[in-house]
Amino acid sequence: MNAAARLKTYLDLVKFEHTVFALPFAYAGMLLASMQEQGTGWPGWDVLLWVTVAMAAARTAAMAANRVIDRFIDARNPRTAGREIPSGKVSPAQAWGLVVISLAVLAFAAAQLNPLCLALMPLAVLFLIGYPYTKRYTWLCHVWLGVTDGAAAAGGWIAVTGEFAPGAWLLWAVVLFWMVGLDVLYATLDERFDRAHGIQSIPARFGIPRALRIAALSHALTFALLLAVGVATGASFWYFLAALVMGGILLYEHRIVDPQDLSRVNVAFFDANMWLALTMLAGVILDVTWRTLT
Repeated sequence: MNAAARLKTYLDLVKFEHTVFALPFAYAGMLLASMQEQGTGWPGWDVLLWVTVAMAAARTAAMAANRVIDRFIDARNPRTAGREIPSGKVSPAQAWGLVVISLAVLAFAAAQLNPLCLALMPLAVLFLIGYPYTKRYTWLCHVWLGVTDGAAAAGGWIAVTGEFAPGAWLLWAVVLFWMVGLDVLYATLDERFDRAHGIQSIPARFGIPRALRIAALSHALTFALLLAVGVATGASFWYFLAALVMGGILLYEHRIVDPQDLSRVNVAFFDANMWLALTMLAGVILDVTWRTLT
């Protein structure tokens, strides 16, 4: 396998394109914190660079660990048996090597930002690596994932200020409940397999109809928290307009998924949420630009 093909295999292993989910929220936290701290929405190129590196490294470590830890489960599931490790394209040792390299890059990036970012890294590693194990013990595994991904938004804020603030906590909560709803939607695809093999999830525990209601409630909380972020940060009309669009996207997700027809779960999971994350970032960019210029 040549270098380009090998790189593509590793990118497929960690679903690198899914970085678009959390990275815009990290950028949003960074921009809003800069607006609060400095009166301008621009934190500087160095902060932007190291936030980007830290986010990409953290997500790569988490996904590679998830794939290697879950390799035996994936091999038994027809939907996931073709993934890179069960199919033999990537060995477990290679995946663990990617985890170690990614965590080293994350530590270096955190050290370039501020002492709090570096001090929080051990806790971040616990959550990044721990998620695959939670589904073996509790249907609250979705919450663990939400807390882990929510740290990206708070991390963007902390990268600028070096401390927590109400805006950081609210952004964390936004992503937490967004990801809970998103992960529950995705888990409906494996409800039968999870029940048969003792894998814990909300769909496996409560059934698909109730799981979809739980996901909808989680996304309703997401929308409410989005509005709370705007109030807490003194956001302009542009932010709230973006929040309304995001609310519409969340509503669309739940309109296209039915307990009797899960054929559009992937559309709800990837396409709709990609646009939601990008809408968040666009709204924050417009917001901080407007407030900076006025």
